[in-house]
Amino acid sequence: QVQLVESGGGLVQAGGSLRLSCAASGRTFAGYPMGWFRQAPGNEREFVAAISGSGGNTYYQDSVKGRFTISRDNAKNTVYLQMSSLKPEDTAVYYCAATGRTGWSRAFTREYEYDYWGQGTQVTVSS
Repeated sequence: QVQLVESGGGLVQAGGSLRLSCAASGRTFAGYPMGWFRQAPGNEREFVAAISGSGGNTYYQDSVKGRFTISRDNAKNTVYLQMSSLKPEDTAVYYCAATGRTGWSRAFTREYEYDYWGQGTQVTVSS
């Protein structure tokens, strides 16, 4: 059974940093793109960042460019999201996602492109 388990969320003041982790089990995702999405109260879930299977390519939502960094450790079957200069509008439940599709002709930014999802971790940024 495939599982994605996020960790690292919490409460942080504006301007602070958090590092989210997503550990996969049940199959290897080395070589497969992975991504992070988030959902704020009253909003739809939105794309945040994606990374190619090798880790050599990344793509970000405009609002997080320069502040967030996605990375992965394929040996550990884990993807990370380093978040810096956090803003209150970054408050949301953050979800890790993995896809069974290969390739990187373009970044996978749509929910339907991902096959596996974590349960989410809450990030709250206070002003």
